[in-house]
Amino acid sequence: MATYLVTGAAGFIAARTVELLLDAGHAVVGLDNLNDYYDVRLKEHRLARLRAQPGFTFVRGDIEQSAALEPVFAAHRFDAVINLAARAGVRASIEAPRVYFTTNVDGTLNLLELMRRHGVKKFVLASSSSLYAGQPMPFSETLAVNTPISPYAASKKAAEVLTHSYHHLHGIDCSVLRYFTVYGPASRPDMGLLRFTRWIDEGQPIELFGDGSQARDFTYVDDIARGTVAALQPVGYEILNLGGGRNPITVATLIAKLEKLLGKPARYDRKPFHVADMKETWADIAKAGRLLGWSPQVSLDEGLQRSVDWYRANQSWLKDLKF
Repeated sequence: MATYLVTGAAGFIAARTVELLLDAGHAVVGLDNLNDYYDVRLKEHRLARLRAQPGFTFVRGDIEQSAALEPVFAAHRFDAVINLAARAGVRASIEAPRVYFTTNVDGTLNLLELMRRHGVKKFVLASSSSLYAGQPMPFSETLAVNTPISPYAASKKAAEVLTHSYHHLHGIDCSVLRYFTVYGPASRPDMGLLRFTRWIDEGQPIELFGDGSQARDFTYVDDIARGTVAALQPVGYEILNLGGGRNPITVATLIAKLEKLLGKPARYDRKPFHVADMKETWADIAKAGRLLGWSPQVSLDEGLQRSVDWYRANQSWLKDLKF
């Protein structure tokens, strides 16, 4: 049995990753500051599932505060650190760019420094497909990603190169995972899936940026969590795409599928396409298949059905969730 530190443990991807680790018999220390970037009730919902499982220890803390992290590392011998704590959201990063760097870059530095001091030799870092803006599709890890179009993407790039320096200088084995548009049950309320589902169901207009032709390589959260766990194996230093690996699906198509599942038509509040948004994403996932033995298993239709089922099962409290 291994012991892992998972940061951002109450988050969308992290909570599912923790569940997989616990199911496999490992011990997990989950760290989260439970900030109010979005409604904390959703984080508490995920956290309640984790607290009910043996082997899980929750620590309320912030990766930006190195002094607060020190006792956590002193109290445990971690086999690896999985850093899923991050400030997410492209548009929000334009309004508050500084906090994206204090969390995504300074927080990553704090973890790497504590790993160095405590002899932890494996690091998994969550990065983003947002780095590929302006690159030819499908996006391969060999592409130069030096032109980020949002502070969020820039902060992720900075964390990636910082991680490489600690691999080079201190021999820390690093898996850098570029996630592609993750969706599924209990997703963040600032993401399209949960917002669209509730707005369609309640007859409210969907806030749609652009004409809906923008497309994404949607990837189900369980597939992302499996890939994150698989990335715990030694790789040296590698950047790996975790995405659906299929042709991009337009937002208009996604909405049409939700209309069918909910049995209701969508209404629209159309807004101009946002300058910080990418037009399309599409992952080349051959490298993750080759090095990790990973491939996505859940189709978009199956994943959307599971997501709508979860929404209906939790509708009594979701209706009051702040978006």
